[in-house]
Amino acid sequence: MGIQFSPEIEAFIKTYVKDLEEGAAAVFAGAGLSRTCGFVNWSDLLREIAEELGLSVEVEHDLISVAQYHVNKKNSATGLARKILEEFSEQAEPSEAHKILARLPIRTYWTTNYDTLIEDSLKENYRVADIKRKTDDLITTRPKRDAVVYKMHGDVDSPGAAVLYKAQYEQYYKTHEGFVTALSGDLISKTFLFIGFSFTDPNLDYILSRLHVPEMHRRTHYCFLRKEPAMLQGKEDEAGATYRQRRQEHHIRDLLRFGIQAVLVDNYEDIPIILKEIESRFRKKTIFISGSAEEYGTWDKQEALNFVHILSASLVKAGYRVVNGFGWGIGSAVINGALDAIYAKPDKYSEDQLIMRPFPQHPSNGKDLAELWKEYRQRMIGLSGIALFLFGNKLNEGGIVNAGGVRQEFQIAQETGVAVLPLGITGFMAKELADEMLQDPGKHFAQYPWLESEVAKLADLSADRAEIAQKVLSILKKLGG
Repeated sequence: MGIQFSPEIEAFIKTYVKDLEEGAAAVFAGAGLSRTCGFVNWSDLLREIAEELGLSVEVEHDLISVAQYHVNKKNSATGLARKILEEFSEQAEPSEAHKILARLPIRTYWTTNYDTLIEDSLKENYRVADIKRKTDDLITTRPKRDAVVYKMHGDVDSPGAAVLYKAQYEQYYKTHEGFVTALSGDLISKTFLFIGFSFTDPNLDYILSRLHVPEMHRRTHYCFLRKEPAMLQGKEDEAGATYRQRRQEHHIRDLLRFGIQAVLVDNYEDIPIILKEIESRFRKKTIFISGSAEEYGTWDKQEALNFVHILSASLVKAGYRVVNGFGWGIGSAVINGALDAIYAKPDKYSEDQLIMRPFPQHPSNGKDLAELWKEYRQRMIGLSGIALFLFGNKLNEGGIVNAGGVRQEFQIAQETGVAVLPLGITGFMAKELADEMLQDPGKHFAQYPWLESEVAKLADLSADRAEIAQKVLSILKKLGG
């Protein structure tokens, strides 16, 4: 059984997964996203600055004005810029939330943060990020980019140009008109997830006050907020707790003016759990097909290829993406089946639903083929949420043996949390893997107990082969929740 979420969180997850599938999901990251990595929030950033002024960040709520007071007193923003450089120059490891957001097929990231954690996470996932730090960056496009990161308040690499104090915020719509225009357009065309913004974060209010998207063009966006606890906090009394909760209720209602719906969590630690569930459900719409065949056993060759062709086409028609490493003897049938479905209705299905990753044939970068193939397998399987295993044999020293590569892919899938479904009816390694699972159900079916009987049916060599594709589809639908 999966994690049980509240109806509101469940509805958000379903909507955001759908937007991911349609390429319409975006992220807006605030300081809270980076705080778990050791970076400061606004209060911590300006604590010493406030003390210089004889003020306290615990008392002052408009921290952007505090920054302005410091600039007024010093007649310079150099102190603030130096503070940014000190606080954000250190190297930090991205959080679990950063890593998940970078793995998801999100192409648009907006942030008010000065750190480099979003782009670092994207790079770790072999993604090419086009970073927009200043207005001039908006008119250039980085070749082969697959994500754009808009750092609308600047970057640690250029602290002197960072947006920090009230006069800069007030003039932002003039000095950074391109960013305002780009964000306004994205808010119309994409579904945003605001993450890392606290109830008192000054950035959110200033950003939203400059954006007036007409209601008729407004999408529903989402914002993670920690639910104000009913339990008394610190030295407050019952009246203080009630006031705090009432204030949040008004804040939540006010966000609706901008089309932003609050997703309330009890603790900030719940957010990576929700993101993990989004990733899991999205990946379960991507099916990795593992298999190879020098021979087809009890299957006639053409019958086997027709089956693989029909299975691949059926997956595309059911809205799945298919990942395949061009396995010997079945790879062509996977491709042909998927493409037949796609080209029959190009307005309904997309070439993006077929992801091919042919294996490298020569050593490179000081790595031998075995090492390269293992890395390739890990990346391919990492794209998927469910793995199917078909046939699985190869020619070795003049004889047919079960394919060790298919077993390795099975092991990688299990290690990375990918649901595995061997079609034992196809024989060879697929049958060997199915039998192993059935011999130790406690180990292999703990997460999905109902799957044991399905694997057994698919391993029955006397089963009707004509019904396998539909049976697989019904299992995949159930696995996807």
